[in-house]
Amino acid sequence: MSLLLQGCATVKSADARDPWESMNRSVYNFNDSVDAAVLKPVAKAYVAVLPSPVRTGIHNFLGNLGDVWSMANSALQLKGQATVETFMRISVNTVFGLGGVLDVASEMRLEKRKEDFGQTLGYWGVKPGPYLMLPLLGPSTLRDALGTPIDMKGNAVEQFNDVATRNVLTATRVIDTRAGLIKSVDVVKEAALDPYTFVRDAYLQKRENDIYDGNPPSNFDYGESEKP
Repeated sequence: MSLLLQGCATVKSADARDPWESMNRSVYNFNDSVDAAVLKPVAKAYVAVLPSPVRTGIHNFLGNLGDVWSMANSALQLKGQATVETFMRISVNTVFGLGGVLDVASEMRLEKRKEDFGQTLGYWGVKPGPYLMLPLLGPSTLRDALGTPIDMKGNAVEQFNDVATRNVLTATRVIDTRAGLIKSVDVVKEAALDPYTFVRDAYLQKRENDIYDGNPPSNFDYGESEKP
């Protein structure tokens, strides 16, 4: 990865945030091809075969597992209230929601927060670096890409000892995520003049909001430190 990025570092881009645009577009096209050939058809079959209540239960269960890592990152960011509320979400949904199949916590108005290690790095002042499109994993930044292996290791799914169980849960999570994006991805491809730049700009804006919990400073500078 390091050698590849160094080789592409001299490629000029119209956007200063995306100096490796040529490489990123190639990876984007590769991901799009894989999605069209594999992920989208499987996601459509998933939606067609499983009733909506079943899919919702699966989504809730996987979300409850994801909340464990979000809680850990909230703690690393010294967000006491978020850490406690996420712990309460996990406890309520696990005990009263049949292991997380039912999202009882949301009915109790316990807010769901998604935190990852890239956000933790951003909180502590690590700059995002250049935009980066990762093979199969999609849009990222150099900072978020460095945090991805830790996110994978910290995922509660990885704590299951049985390999088959881990593989099934991982595959199901990918399919569930793609199923939730069927309509939005189609809209982007049909409406956007350049889907690549739309995805890039939307991702960078979302990550900015993630770092600042939805309240980015009005004078935000992509190159500045991102610690709130």
